[in-house]
Amino acid sequence: MTIKTAAIIGAGMAGLTAALALARRGVQVHVLEQAPYLAEVGAGLQISPNASRILDRLGVLSALEKVWTEPERVSLNSGKSLKLLGQVPVGQSARQRWKAPYGVLHRSTLQNALRDACNAQENCTIYLGKRIDGATARQMSDMIGANADLIIGADGVWSAVRETIDKSPEPDFSGNIAWRFTIPFSEAPDFLDNRSVQAFLGRSAHAVCYPLQEVRQFNIVAIAAGVSPGHTWNAHSTPDQKKLLLAEFKGWHPAFRQLLKTAEDPRFWPLYQLGAGAWTDHVSKVLIGDAAHAMMPFAAQGAAMAIEDAWELAQTVTTLPLASALSQFESVRQRRAAKVKARGNFNRFVYHAGGPIRLGRDLVLSLRPPQSLAADLDWLYGYGA
Repeated sequence: MTIKTAAIIGAGMAGLTAALALARRGVQVHVLEQAPYLAEVGAGLQISPNASRILDRLGVLSALEKVWTEPERVSLNSGKSLKLLGQVPVGQSARQRWKAPYGVLHRSTLQNALRDACNAQENCTIYLGKRIDGATARQMSDMIGANADLIIGADGVWSAVRETIDKSPEPDFSGNIAWRFTIPFSEAPDFLDNRSVQAFLGRSAHAVCYPLQEVRQFNIVAIAAGVSPGHTWNAHSTPDQKKLLLAEFKGWHPAFRQLLKTAEDPRFWPLYQLGAGAWTDHVSKVLIGDAAHAMMPFAAQGAAMAIEDAWELAQTVTTLPLASALSQFESVRQRRAAKVKARGNFNRFVYHAGGPIRLGRDLVLSLRPPQSLAADLDWLYGYGA
């Protein structure tokens, strides 16, 4: 083993997965989280097969499978008519095609499962209420009472660790806002399907809806143009902001607009992304998850990429000399993240198309069989980290 001790900044999906993966390989792990308690911001989460197979290797998938939903399909629908345009079979088909399940669940369900698994490891300690500013080796040593061979920045798009790495990526506001809310099953309109992940497509906007069985609610995410409220992931909306949201969905089906109108306290989430840059200092620091490659959610791969990062980093730094491991990790994961970002950019173009491009999109989707659309995702969901 090349490292003995690791300090991880951030106890989100990336940080906890990295902590568990390293601890299971014999590394003494210290996770530092500035929040006084773990409360995952947001509601729903999609776990695609490329992530679920890693969670299975880490021993947490079985707990998730008891409470999550495995949708039968991911469907693409018209926001104007609600008509089905195309679909990708998942459910049992995902298990057969990609050898791992596709599930949807509440974010807190996954975070709690990872936390419990970390707490079960004698060599893993989670510290809450620990704010990190400079992420220096001295600061880490003072907080954990040991010298960390490796410092991992898993502290999100506004990463403090990233600021200490020369030529690291800079965050950039995408011009889009994600509006998030949930609605109880008992109050949901008929067009919402509790067996599917549904994407509704419209000009310059789209929405994703899927069931959260643990809380008996549908998770709704509506993405459209907007103005950033600043460095926040959980801003409450005002009546005027809600009017702006509805304006972006002008021309959509009345039933969908009514769903947005009746949403109680929707939160808005400015979508920031990171460009190219260094993820490591090639000595002792490395970035993973959103701290390294925050991306638009058009491929629903934010959590999955964080989980992949964590697994591959743990494998690399426990089998190679640290400097070589960090260089290899950065090279491999940057190529993977770039490919996923490209897919997300393509989806954004397709989902938000209008005019003749929209008509062409709808025609192409109607002509392609479900298994053909699934084959387009083999490189993504079939990835063996």
